[in-house]
Amino acid sequence: PNQGIPLLGATAPALAEDGMFSVPPLPYAYDALEPTIDAATMKFHHDFHHQAYVNNLNKAMAGKDKVSLVSLMPGAKGAKLNNAGGGHYNHCLFWSIMGPGASGAPTGALADKINEAFGSYDDFKTQFSAAAAGVFGSGWAWLAIAGDGSVKIVTTPNQDNPLMEGATEAGLIPIMGIDVWEHAYYLKYQNRRPEYIAAFYNVINWGKVGEYYATAAGGKPIEF
Repeated sequence: PNQGIPLLGATAPALAEDGMFSVPPLPYAYDALEPTIDAATMKFHHDFHHQAYVNNLNKAMAGKDKVSLVSLMPGAKGAKLNNAGGGHYNHCLFWSIMGPGASGAPTGALADKINEAFGSYDDFKTQFSAAAAGVFGSGWAWLAIAGDGSVKIVTTPNQDNPLMEGATEAGLIPIMGIDVWEHAYYLKYQNRRPEYIAAFYNVINWGKVGEYYATAAGGKPIEF
């Protein structure tokens, strides 16, 4: 008997055996971010797209000494690991800064820094949304921390991130980001990227981002 058709004809992702890196499990169910991000998108994005970056990174690192993911970021462009390595790092950060029932606003030191830099949380949202909507093609918009603890909004193309040498503004540590590749929103929003961005604020886990702020303000990038 038919045991049910897999989601949109998907089959289990190919797992790289004994690779240096692996895709972390989602910290919530695939449907936990509904209606902002649909379960089908979460499943494809996490199980297939993120897995592909990890598979490519493991191929590139095969036979090399084990290193941490974050340690690969500064030299990722020179080593041609910015797509695979950045893709792994960026998605690890992305899954972790979202959560169910997580809307609200930043609190504590991070809220103070956002108010200092942008005027208010609403003004931050306006500027962050504009930055994310303005990424040409595929890429990311980030909330990042400078060496003096101040916050900035920056964007990067493709799977680059602010930790990489040659990023727009060097020395920044990303603590929150939105993926504006079409695979992150197309099943639900099609070409309506601004609608996806507006909904994203409903699922930001500001408690987690605040923890990341404390780490980054101490000069350490977030490790995965």
